[in-house]
Amino acid sequence: MSAAISQTRAAAPRLAIRTLGRARLASTQAADAISSNRSMVIETAPVTKTTTTPVAKPSSPRRTPTLAERMHKALYPELYIGGKPVEGVQVAKAKKSGENKKTRNKAHGLTLPRPAPPIKKTCPHPVSTVTSASLAALDPTGARTRLFDRNNPESAKLGDILLVRQRTGDPFAGVCINIRRRGVDTAILLRGQLTRVGVEMWYKIYSPLVEGIEVVQRAAKRARRARLTYMRDVKHDRGSVENVVRVYLRQKASLGAGEKKKSGVEKQKAMQGGKKKGGKKVSRR
Repeated sequence: MSAAISQTRAAAPRLAIRTLGRARLASTQAADAISSNRSMVIETAPVTKTTTTPVAKPSSPRRTPTLAERMHKALYPELYIGGKPVEGVQVAKAKKSGENKKTRNKAHGLTLPRPAPPIKKTCPHPVSTVTSASLAALDPTGARTRLFDRNNPESAKLGDILLVRQRTGDPFAGVCINIRRRGVDTAILLRGQLTRVGVEMWYKIYSPLVEGIEVVQRAAKRARRARLTYMRDVKHDRGSVENVVRVYLRQKASLGAGEKKKSGVEKQKAMQGGKKKGGKKVSRR
């Protein structure tokens, strides 16, 4: 019994292996037969003409124009008809710089004026132009400009005693200790004394409030400095110049009175029928 069981147990795997191999062989043979039958059918079957219906292609999306194309169309609308460019049309050439141009804004339909010419061409030196125009308005005769000109030998210099007359206020006299040349803002610094106290005053020579500037007395020597600030010391202070100004005004008044008297005498002689000057003398013998 045991021997039979052992034999059957040993033979079972062998049978399984044999049946598996046979199944594999049968499957491969069946596959070969099917493939051969298909090839024979394809070779022996007649070829029939088949008509294919055209398939509608999906419509491609419309291409949007680029920014350059839109700008070109906005700038040159005459080159487009119905939104499509016209062939054989040339763009008009730009005019020369000297010719008049009209800039236009197609977006808003406005005509913009031409920009103003550059200031460097119309007025290359604006500061000097404004200065000369201001001097012509404030000093039409040029007397004050010549009075403080460096090249004028009779100009006012440092150390001179000057008298400044104002339209509103009393005149002021003092020693000129500084001349600040700044074009229209040219000013002088005068030092004098009032009630034995040193006083300094700045005056702008082109100011409309200044009625006149006179040189009362010239300095004995040419000053060797640009600013005579050392005169603020007690040792070098000139003191009051009131006496010098008084003598100057007296001489000026006397000269003016003498000229008036002469002119009055000449008028009186003319009214009385006086002799004319330069007449011929008649010799009687």
